Amino acid sequence: MSERRKVGSVTYREVDQKYFEQRGLRRHAAFWSLWSLGVAAVISGDFYGWNLGLDAGGFGGLLIATIVIAVMYYGLCYSIAEMSPALPHTGGAYSFARSAMGPWGGFITGLAENMEYVITPAVVVSAMGFLMHDIMAGLLDITGEPVWNSVVTWMAVFYIVFVAINIIGIEATMRFTVVVNVIALGILAFFFISVLVSGKFDSSLWTNIPADAGGSTFLPHGIGGIFPAIPFAIWFFLAIEELPLAAEESMDPARDIPRATLWGMTTLVITGAGILFLNTGVNGGALDVGVSATPLFDGFKAIFGEGTSAELLGLLGLFGLIASFFTIIYAYGRNTYSLSRAGYFPAWLSVTHGERRTPHVALIAGAVVGYALAVLIYWLGKQEGEVAGKIVGALLYMAVFGAVISYAMQCLSFIMLRSRLPNIDRPYRSPVGVVGAGIAGVIAVVSLISLYSNEDYRPGVYGTLIYFLIGILYFAIAGRHRLVLSPEEEFALTQGAQSFGTSSAEQEAILRGGGTAAAPPGSPPPPPPES
Repeated sequence: MSERRKVGSVTYREVDQKYFEQRGLRRHAAFWSLWSLGVAAVISGDFYGWNLGLDAGGFGGLLIATIVIAVMYYGLCYSIAEMSPALPHTGGAYSFARSAMGPWGGFITGLAENMEYVITPAVVVSAMGFLMHDIMAGLLDITGEPVWNSVVTWMAVFYIVFVAINIIGIEATMRFTVVVNVIALGILAFFFISVLVSGKFDSSLWTNIPADAGGSTFLPHGIGGIFPAIPFAIWFFLAIEELPLAAEESMDPARDIPRATLWGMTTLVITGAGILFLNTGVNGGALDVGVSATPLFDGFKAIFGEGTSAELLGLLGLFGLIASFFTIIYAYGRNTYSLSRAGYFPAWLSVTHGERRTPHVALIAGAVVGYALAVLIYWLGKQEGEVAGKIVGALLYMAVFGAVISYAMQCLSFIMLRSRLPNIDRPYRSPVGVVGAGIAGVIAVVSLISLYSNEDYRPGVYGTLIYFLIGILYFAIAGRHRLVLSPEEEFALTQGAQSFGTSSAEQEAILRGGGTAAAPPGSPPPPPPES
C-alpha cells in the first residue's frame, strides 16, 4: 500500500499498530455508572441557567418551550439509543453521521458536538466561579475583591482539579460521577421538600413579570417570547446525548447505553419540572429568579434566610454544578480523542496516557480553550457592565449553538442509516422510528433559528458561527487529507463490518473495498455477548 490513498474527496494515510497502541482506552462503565454520567452531565441545568428563560419568555413562554424541547430530546434519545449499540464507537455523533453521510457529514457533526462540549464546561465553571465567590464572601465576611476569591481564580482552580481527576483513570471518573450525581439529586430533593413545607411557596409568583403591550401574565412578552426561551429550555437536558461517547469504555454498550440514556432523560424531566415550578414560586418569583446567576442558592436563602446556614447550603449546591462540569469534561475529552484518532483533528490530541489509558492531551487542551473562553466572556461582560446572569447566558447560547446543529445532524443520520444500512445489527430499535427522529430534527432546526431572536446574546452566537466556519475551512484545506482508518472510519467504509485492521495489507483491502481483520493490541476488548 502507498503511504496515502485517496477515497472520494478525502485521503487516508497509513498508520501502524503503534499508532493505536498509543491511543488505547479501558472498559469499566456499567449501567449505573452510565446513568449517572448522563444525569450528572445535565443536572447543573436545574441549578442555574434555565431561569434566564423566565426573563426571556415569562413563565408561560419557558413552560411551553420546555415541553417542546422535551419532545425533541425524547426523539433524539430514542434515535441515539438505537444507533449507539449498532455503532459502538467512542465517536458518538461523529460516528453516526460518518456512516450515514460520509466524511464531510461526520466532521461537521463532530465539530458541532465538540464545540458544545468544550463551551458547556465554560458555562458551568462561570456559574461555579460566581457562586464560590459569593459563598466565600458571605462565610468569611470578605470586603473588596482579593485575587484569591476572584471569579477567574476559582474557574482556574476548578478546571485544574477536575481535569486531573479525569486523567487519573476511567475507574476514578465513574466512581466520582456516581457520588456527585447522588449528592446533586439529594440536594434537589431536599430543596423541593423545603419549598413545599416552608409555607413560603406562592404560585402567583410564577406570573409576576409585567406584561408588554399585547402580552398577558402567562405570556408577558406574547407568543414571540417562546422563541428566545428555547435555548434556556434546552439547558434542562443539554448533554444527555453524551453517553455514546462511553461506548468503548462500557462493559456492555448494547444493553446499557440505551437503558441509561432513556432512564436518564426521564430522570431529568422529573427534576426539571420540579425546579421550574418550585424555584419560581419563591424568592421574588419569575421577576427576580429570571435574572439571577444563582437561582437555587437564592431559593435556599428565601427559605432559610441570609446567613451561615444559607451559605453552607449554597456550598452543598455547588455539587450540582461540579457534577455537570466534571462529566462534560469527560465528554469533550472523548469527542476530541475520537476525531483526532481518525485524523479529523491533529493526531497528537488523541494520544492516551500510557498507564491510565485516558486521553490526557485532549482533556488538557479542551480545558485551556474552555478556560480562555470563560475568562474572555467574563472580561467582556464586565467591560459592558453586565450582571453575572447575562455573562452566563452569553456562554450558554454559544454552547446551545453547537448542540442543536449536532442534534439535527444526528436525527438526519438516524433516518439515513435506516435507509442505507438496514441490515446492520440493531440490538435496540427506537419505538418512535423515523417519524420521531424527523420531529426532533425539525425542532432542533427551529431551536437553531431561535438563537438569533435574542439581541442580548446575538454577538456570541455570531462568534461561535465564525469559529464553526473556520473549522470547516480547516477540514477542507488540511484535515480531509489526513484521515486514518479508526474504528469509526472502518465501520463506515465496510458498511457495518465491525472488525478493525491496522496492517498495510488490511488497510489496503478496506480502502479498495475488501475484507477486514481483528482488533489491534491497543484497542479495548470487545464487550461480552448478549445473554
